[in-house]
Amino acid sequence: MRSRTHLAGRSPVTAAENLRLPLPALLALATAVFVTSLTETLPAGLLPAMSAGLGVGESAAGQSVTVYAAGTALIAIPLSTVTATWPRKRLLLAATAGFAVANTVTTASHSYPLTMAARFVAGVAAGLAWALLAGYARRLVPVPLQGRAVAVVMTGIPVALSLGVPAGTYLGGLLGWRAAFALMTVVAVVLLGWIGLAVPERPGQPGGERSPMLRALSVPGVVPVLFVTLVLVLAHTVLYAYIATFLDRSGMGGSADLVLLVFGAASLAGVWGVGARIDRALRALTLASTSLVGAGAGLLALFAGSPALVFVAAALWGLGWGGVPTLLQTAVADAGGARADAAQAMLVTLWNAAMAVGGVAGGVLLDTFGARAFPWTVLVLLVPVLAVVTSARAHGFPVRRVGA
Repeated sequence: MRSRTHLAGRSPVTAAENLRLPLPALLALATAVFVTSLTETLPAGLLPAMSAGLGVGESAAGQSVTVYAAGTALIAIPLSTVTATWPRKRLLLAATAGFAVANTVTTASHSYPLTMAARFVAGVAAGLAWALLAGYARRLVPVPLQGRAVAVVMTGIPVALSLGVPAGTYLGGLLGWRAAFALMTVVAVVLLGWIGLAVPERPGQPGGERSPMLRALSVPGVVPVLFVTLVLVLAHTVLYAYIATFLDRSGMGGSADLVLLVFGAASLAGVWGVGARIDRALRALTLASTSLVGAGAGLLALFAGSPALVFVAAALWGLGWGGVPTLLQTAVADAGGARADAAQAMLVTLWNAAMAVGGVAGGVLLDTFGARAFPWTVLVLLVPVLAVVTSARAHGFPVRRVGA
């Protein structure tokens, strides 16, 4: 009786801290995020070899990234609506199998149209995966640990960018670009077994709700989070997609790999920092992350000619950006409540739409104003982001998370 009374008197946060995260399951989900992110970005380091192998120009080969993003953006909402009541594990296995099939076809294809079709299928699989992964992670743990669980899962993004892309590029140079995609197939097949063994089943949403997206938009807090997602990802993409060009115009073209390595390492640190505090300080972390991205862009805008300060800028930018996926996924799920899956699907769609628009907008800026316009554009776009996060203190980015 004494021990029971003692436990009953402890605070929810203290009790939750003694709970352990289900790491085997969460790391399987993190690997799914890794596969999703790396499948999307792998062509960036393999474009010359892919264009030669498919008999097209590099600009045409580069559309393999655009087609992937289009598949994700176009399919995330309708597919999430159709599959809302399906068990989550079945959906995750289907998405992972989709990556295995798409990367296998990409490996074997010598036809440009067939390769583009495979990339579109991979994007569809990504749209399905992104719409359920964060929600799946949240359902595996108690409410006070949900932010940390999402942070563990989202580590797949910076790992893919900082380690996966360079490793895939190296493997492609050593054994050919097809070997890199073949290895992705192997990882997806292994992941299928891992998910089957380690990830517990969770049900979908009960019943078939009509117009779930419109209903989700009516929930207080969802629209501010979606706005922040659209503008913040747009700001990041405008600079990130053309960072090699920006560095080349600044006299640091030969250091692009090192700058990206610093960015990736700082992103990992950002994920760790956000994961440690997100359950108690989501709002403060979102403001801090946005400010760090702005500080990095400011240094690039003013001191692009100083190599030392460029590396400092990359570190600040990465530190701020690393935790952004975790923060936004958590914020939209908190705000969405019972309609969190629909809100997640809209976030995925807007995220990929912002990436596509950012690539186009960056090209227009480069042709019109030159590469120096990129960091200044980031700074301009971050102003409304900070304003919305600051004003959404009741819903969207509350001072205190419910249940934390």
